[in-house]
Amino acid sequence: MTARVAVAATASFGADVLERLAGQRPIACLVTRPDAPAGRGRRLAPPPAKVAAERLGIPVVQPERLDSGLELGAEVVVVVAYGLLVPGELLDERLWLNVHPSLLPRWRGAAPVERALIEGDRETGVTIIRLVEELDAGPIAAQRRFAIESDDDAGAVYARAAETAVELLGHVLSDPQPTFVPQADEGITYAAKIGPVDRALDLRRPARELVDRVRALSPHIGARTELEGRAVTVWRARVTSGDAFEPVEVQPDGGRRMSYEAWRHGLHG
Repeated sequence: MTARVAVAATASFGADVLERLAGQRPIACLVTRPDAPAGRGRRLAPPPAKVAAERLGIPVVQPERLDSGLELGAEVVVVVAYGLLVPGELLDERLWLNVHPSLLPRWRGAAPVERALIEGDRETGVTIIRLVEELDAGPIAAQRRFAIESDDDAGAVYARAAETAVELLGHVLSDPQPTFVPQADEGITYAAKIGPVDRALDLRRPARELVDRVRALSPHIGARTELEGRAVTVWRARVTSGDAFEPVEVQPDGGRRMSYEAWRHGLHG
């Protein structure tokens, strides 16, 4: 298979894979989403993958939508955390390989790492599939599993997944005729996008469940609750020896991240 590939990526995980992959083979271009409003000022900001590509000197294409005949300069496109559906007519034009950070068919969908952590999964992995029109349902070219450690948050899992993904892509892209195996019909689950309800911590729930939710939403989203009568984002937490939920790092609304003890000290003097 050709050494030169294009990459379709938008989010931070895609940016990480792009940067690692660029260290192994030439990247023809990055296809990413258009710049979008971000932050309190709602100013236009580039996607993380675009920032990485520009730093690496990789040409960037930002179509509002994907149309047939798109010039990418490569016969193979690696899709990772891109966020737009690829129409069937484009799938017929070249090989599209999708990097998915789960053990497909478990956790198809938008938030596989977060859902695995919320559900207390003890392992996950990376699957390379041939992209098809059905969501994350394509045949598998490569798959590797790894353990989720008890103190891993989503950031740690995504970093391990990016490293694993590039290793797997190295094997698949070097194979002149990669083999694709259909996914199993059993064990299909879906990882819905994280919404406001998913961020809420119900402090009546078991401590382990609450800590797993905090881990799943850190360091990029954050879990929300009320402590000492104040609304806060919880970034790190642990289960005490008495099986209680204990915040470790919090961020009051309008404030900065700090240790829970420092925050409480500031409240009570």
